[in-house]
Amino acid sequence: MALLMSCLMSFVISLFNVGLVHNILLIWLKAWAFAFVIAFPAVIAVSPLVRRLVAWVVED
Repeated sequence: MALLMSCLMSFVISLFNVGLVHNILLIWLKAWAFAFVIAFPAVIAVSPLVRRLVAWVVED
């Protein structure tokens, strides 16, 4: 989840900020590396809370 979301969001934000320039691939890959370093621990830290919230919402 963190890998795909950081990939997609870093690409969209890179395109938004600099446009479709000749070195967009390098800009995006640098942004993706940074985003993944932040996203992975965030998913690990937040997932227990999300699981509890989902269980509470869908409980019978």
